[in-house]
Amino acid sequence: GLLEVCRARKAFLTGRSKPLEHRIRQLKNLQRFLLEREKEIAEAIKKDLNKSEAGTQLYETLGLEGEIVLAVKKLAEWVAPRPVEKNLLTISDTVYIQPEPLGVVLIIGAWNYPWAVTIQPLIGAIAAGNAAVVKPSEVCVHTAKVMEDLLPAYIDKELYPVVTGGVSETQELLRQRFDHVFYTGNSMVGKLVMEAAAKHLTPITLELGGKSPCYIDKNCDIPIACRRVTWGKYSNCGQTCIAPDYILCEPSIQGRVLEEIKKSIKAFYTEDPKTCPDYGRIINQRHFKRIMAMTEDSTIAIGGDSDESTCYIAPTVLKDVQVNSKVMQEEIFGPLLPILTVSGVDEAINFINKGEKPLALYIFSPDDKVIKKVIAETSSGGVLANDCLVHYSVSALPFGGVGNSGMGSYHGKFSFDNLSHLRGCLIKQLKMEGVNDMRYPPHTAKKLFWARFFILKNPDLGWLGRMTLLAIIAVVAAVVLQVRGKEETLCFLISTVRKRLQWRCILFEVEL
Repeated sequence: GLLEVCRARKAFLTGRSKPLEHRIRQLKNLQRFLLEREKEIAEAIKKDLNKSEAGTQLYETLGLEGEIVLAVKKLAEWVAPRPVEKNLLTISDTVYIQPEPLGVVLIIGAWNYPWAVTIQPLIGAIAAGNAAVVKPSEVCVHTAKVMEDLLPAYIDKELYPVVTGGVSETQELLRQRFDHVFYTGNSMVGKLVMEAAAKHLTPITLELGGKSPCYIDKNCDIPIACRRVTWGKYSNCGQTCIAPDYILCEPSIQGRVLEEIKKSIKAFYTEDPKTCPDYGRIINQRHFKRIMAMTEDSTIAIGGDSDESTCYIAPTVLKDVQVNSKVMQEEIFGPLLPILTVSGVDEAINFINKGEKPLALYIFSPDDKVIKKVIAETSSGGVLANDCLVHYSVSALPFGGVGNSGMGSYHGKFSFDNLSHLRGCLIKQLKMEGVNDMRYPPHTAKKLFWARFFILKNPDLGWLGRMTLLAIIAVVAAVVLQVRGKEETLCFLISTVRKRLQWRCILFEVEL
């Protein structure tokens, strides 16, 4: 690990990761890797998580290809200086934000979607001009091996090395100094990552999880709502950070909700999900035991079958679940779906707000007022009404947590900005020194008056107004400096500008 970090730092310092052409070439090579090595990627995930080939493309690589296409298309725009609004004091200056690379980024991936959550931050790191050390999860043994063996053949292996290994290797990596650490996983490890990064004052992104609630309004289309919830819950055998963790609904619809979820499970995964190629497996026996222990004090309404030897747990629904039940004490991260009954939306909101802020929040309702109420009165990383999971695929939305569910966000331009330093740049000229008199000692009431005017009067001039004002300032300054003293220059200049602004406001019937 240490050798790869040093090599990545050395490669970054050559400056070769910064040119736009290099970034685009590496991103296109990454896309070529995903297409050419489709078979190896799918075979490894089949061994690790029993995902089907179509499922691997749908949930893992397709989104990555979309992110690469977007980054390649938009990168010239993202890296360009970003002009900012000017005021009276900066009217003649160059003022902009310049995104610049942070340096060497450490990306620690997760096992549940080992390609999606490891390579997506890498796309952002490459796009932003950084070097990146990629640490895939050791839990997905076969996928980590494919990443380690094949990725260096496609992208710059010095700038973007893959480091494999377990807990001790990850701890060793975290002792090194990075310019950003991007971790996806659980909040317990997230705290350790944050602690390690703090020693170097390294900024971090934590993509964590939590118990993402799902409120079903009694007035919604229950069959459609339940089909979408079933898909969101049991995809990848429930091992999704934004899976609906539990359902909140009124007692009057609990029976119908159960009935519709049962129908959807059968439609998606047949009568026997164990033999269905589209139904996954729990990652290992430790997680299998953890999940099965959660069912002990709840009533199983649907499913409940399991086979420890193959880490199989059937799609399971628990009914009449209590707040103090085992299944409600931690994020489930498996195919158990508890149903808790509430008297209505107000009780649902109160229940949600008693827990930690979740990564996702789902509302199923035909009523915009109900949706807006839940959004206004709760907090979560993201919110999705009348569907599950799909907000993850919208590149125009930031994806990330809040509070216990994480910090920082990514996807699309948000990945680029998150892994860039947005540097404020102000370029002035050694001219028009008369305007600066108001800031130089000796300080007087008159100077303070003009300083207040310049700082607090910030009219929205628009492009034409700025050009006009600039021309006036330049002409007036040139004329006046020749014939008047400095103090008079400033007064004359400002009074002329004020008259000009008042004239513009009258002309466009706008109040200054």
